[in-house]
Parts: sequence; structure tokens; C-alpha cells
Amino acid sequence: MPKVKTERPRAHTQINQGMHFKKEFGQHILKNPLVIQGIVDKAAIRPTDTVLEIGPGTGNMTVKMVEKCKKIVACEVDVRMVAELQKRVQGTPAASKIQFVVGDVLKAELPYFDICVANMPYQISSPFVFKLLLHRPFFRCAVLMFQREFAQRLVAKPGDKLYCRLSVNTQLLARVDHLMKVGKNNFRPPPQVESSVVRIEPRVPPPPINFQEWDGLVRVVFVRKNRTLAAGFRSQVVMDMLDKNYRVHCSVNSIVSGPAALQ
Repeated sequence: MPKVKTERPRAHTQINQGMHFKKEFGQHILKNPLVIQGIVDKAAIRPTDTVLEIGPGTGNMTVKMVEKCKKIVACEVDVRMVAELQKRVQGTPAASKIQFVVGDVLKAELPYFDICVANMPYQISSPFVFKLLLHRPFFRCAVLMFQREFAQRLVAKPGDKLYCRLSVNTQLLARVDHLMKVGKNNFRPPPQVESSVVRIEPRVPPPPINFQEWDGLVRVVFVRKNRTLAAGFRSQVVMDMLDKNYRVHCSVNSIVSGPAALQ
């Protein structure tokens, strides 16, 4: 008898409540209560704190944190998850302590907060980290779940194989510590990769630099890791860019520049 092929759903995974987790939103709900409690404990939430949570999902971590803080600002892109969490806390004291922001957190203006805690959608990890680190006023700390390799890049030191532009820029602006490893079976549905939790504490005051200019420099340095710095800066593309930037600098600051200024 021929085997019947069963087609697996590609865009989502169904759960018991009839809701579907959408892979395009990176929805992997953290289900292990011990891991959840560990993250909440590491955040060291105070009764006066406003907590920013990115991607609360069905609220497994939210309901733990709301017991300890003054207020939670929950940023969620999926309106179904917002409705699920609202239903979960309806009629409880927690309902009045949760403010929902519906939409893409990368496009939204972040509110004031003391602590950020999140099981991050992995596809927005890098842009969100820098949005967070450039946010003002300063927050106290962030405890975030990332893909394991991304977390390792955040904490990598000079000489490590994973040391990269992300490592340099993050550690310039913040102190980063690896807190715990989290296996894929602690999520529903399980992701394809292992995860890690890191703690990020902004450096206050920040280094006195123009971050955009600094990032441009680091980008050149790490564009090809196996090349020497001299070779990287002698490439024609980089030389043209430096020449253009220098001419703009001279024009803005009324400096007379010669044709061989960069030589």
C-alpha cells in the first residue's frame, strides 16, 4: 500500500488553544517555568521599576514580572497575542499594570523604562540591540534571550573566533555578560537553534564619540577579517569614501583642502 505524504504547515505551527504561531514573527514561546523564573530573578526587578518587554507572546514571563514591578510596557506585533494576554490577566490586579504597544518595535519610539526583559524574535536581534543602546534616557539593564551564536558574538573578546563588529560596538557602549544557556526544547514550538540569555548594562556616561563615524570605521576594519588593517584602508573603495568624507568635512568647517590631502 503506497504511503500517503502529509504536508507540514510552513508558515505556522498549531497549538492546543487553536492559535497558530507565526514563524515570520519568530514566535517561539518559552514554556519552562524554571527558565522563566531564572530570567526574572536575573533581572533583579524593583517594585518601582517600569519594565519593557518585547514579544510577550501568551504572557508566561509577563505574569511573573508584573508581580514584582510597578508597570510593564509590552510591545507585541501580533494582535492575537495581545488579545490572549489581555484575556489571561482580565479581572486580576495585573491588568491595570500592563500597557500594550502594538506594532513593530524597530519602528516604534521606545518609552521610558528601567529594565528591558525579552525573549527576542531572533531575526531582529542586531538592530534591536543598537536601538536599545542608543536609547535615551539610560535604562539600568536589559536581560535578553538570543540565538546562542549571536549571544556568543556579543560577549566575544579580542582573539576569539567570533570576535566581530557586533562585539566591538556592543562592548563599547555596554557591559555584556552571558547568564545562561537555554535548550531548544524549552520552547513551543522548538526553534532550530540553541539559545542563551545575556545581561546588557549601558556604560554611563557613554564614550565621547560620534557612534555613526565610529561604526563606519569598525565596518572597514572588519569587512575582511583575514586582511591587515593597512590592506583594508588601501582598497580603492575605502580610499574613495575617505576622500569624499574628508572633502565634506573641509567644506562644512571652511577648511581649504589640497588634491593630495589623504596621501
